[in-house]
Amino acid sequence: MPLVLSGAFETDEAKHLIETYFGDIPSQPLPPDLDVSEPDEVAANYREWEDPLAPFPAFLIGWKIPKRRTPEFNALYLAGKVLYDGDSSRLYQKLVKGEESVIQLFGFTDERRGPSSIFVGAIPKPDKDLSKIRETIMNEIHDLAAHGPTAEEMEKIENQLINDSVRMRQSSMSRAQSIAEYALYDGDPKLINTDLEEMLAVTAEQIRHAVGVYLNTENRSLLDVVPAGNG
Repeated sequence: MPLVLSGAFETDEAKHLIETYFGDIPSQPLPPDLDVSEPDEVAANYREWEDPLAPFPAFLIGWKIPKRRTPEFNALYLAGKVLYDGDSSRLYQKLVKGEESVIQLFGFTDERRGPSSIFVGAIPKPDKDLSKIRETIMNEIHDLAAHGPTAEEMEKIENQLINDSVRMRQSSMSRAQSIAEYALYDGDPKLINTDLEEMLAVTAEQIRHAVGVYLNTENRSLLDVVPAGNG
């Protein structure tokens, strides 16, 4: 596990303190590499779960995507910003503002050293048709796979990436966490200096292609959450 220092400190004093408190800890052999590969297909396409604490039904759709920091992963991460990240995203505008069919919309990218995932889900309003909501989600994915993001959406992505990067660098804790993740997962803590440029280099065509391959497909899983006793 890497030791990361971030903030205002004297380099020589920091090295002395590290040597004082950690220098006598013997090195351990590195653990063997883990095989984190998986089949491309999802294990199950559908599952229903009764939740005794759920006041409303909900659903979650999940897709397998490539591992973190691959070109395909980066493109799909940005596709998520177009689809579900923020009030101006396509699905928020369609489901929350337009159809007014959901109480809550959520989506996120699960980032892994092995196969990663994208999830999109919603809590529908009472008496709303869940299949219609899911159809809207898939229609937006199909449109993004066919036409890619617009020039306006690409500009929004660029602004979000730059703003997020600036905010991250303002926090010593966030900087330290990012450096540690790059050191631990990728073996190169200096990637923190190039990660923004890497994301900004992703094109609209790369996003369109990645969505077509990994999201606009039947190779996905659907979880229906049903309030217990109301299934």
